[in-house]
Amino acid sequence: MNSAQFCPISKLEKLLLATDRSTFSEGAVREAIDFAKRCSSRLYVMSVLETNPEYETIGASVYQKEEEEATKYLSSLKSRASREGLSSCETALHYAEEPCQCIVDEAAERKVDMIVIGRRGRRGLMKVLMGPVAARVVGHAPCKVLVVPRAARIEGKNILVATDGSEHSTAAASEAIEIAKRCGGTVHAVSSAHSEAELDEAKAHVQKVADMAGREGVPVETETPIGRSHDVIVETAGGRGVDLIVMGTYGKTGLKKLLMGSSTEKVIGQASCAVLVVKGGPVSKGQCGPAAVHA
Repeated sequence: MNSAQFCPISKLEKLLLATDRSTFSEGAVREAIDFAKRCSSRLYVMSVLETNPEYETIGASVYQKEEEEATKYLSSLKSRASREGLSSCETALHYAEEPCQCIVDEAAERKVDMIVIGRRGRRGLMKVLMGPVAARVVGHAPCKVLVVPRAARIEGKNILVATDGSEHSTAAASEAIEIAKRCGGTVHAVSSAHSEAELDEAKAHVQKVADMAGREGVPVETETPIGRSHDVIVETAGGRGVDLIVMGTYGKTGLKKLLMGSSTEKVIGQASCAVLVVKGGPVSKGQCGPAAVHA
């Protein structure tokens, strides 16, 4: 993305960066500011100070120190954005028992086009972005979610799209092709098969993506490995030098489910590159909690 002076993703008028001031958030911070600059987006930056009755035992002074450090951190991010040429940046410190729900609610209230978060975070009062929380944000967010590991950089040159033929994976394919077209990149369409008996179906899925890419003049490579979906996605991304994985929030149900719950979480947790998750239909509404992540 650094080599292109344009917005890699269409319609990014408002971005929400959720960060916990840990070093794990650095990738998300860097890419969120960069996206906001290139896309002329309004950037909202939030942190969540967790409120829990158990923390009453730590004492008011310790809690106050956390609050002061969080406020100072958010101020430093606003100054950083300004130094990097981004004038439209707002920050907010929230207090909530459930960080995931707080992030989702903020995104809905602000009507943002994409949430940007880190893959994992710090422990303690601001443990916002641990793996399961990131997965729950992905599952319930009213918009796209970009999960960025600390060292990941997004260029849009090698994009992997995971597909199982579902509505959501078709939306992911459209998004991946659009990004590749804007950035002059290549799309790697991947559909896993649990056995050789499913290879024909997997080939049909990637061929659909190839046809979509062909109509847009975007180079595409297709693969249909046999194996568990999350292993296939992560291994292919690493072997092909992919800088962005694009996935749908949900996939097919039953034995063929590709992008549901635990698979999404495992890809987010294991991939070394950023993962963009897009919606392909009506957004499911519910509370962020352990039950939101399905096995």
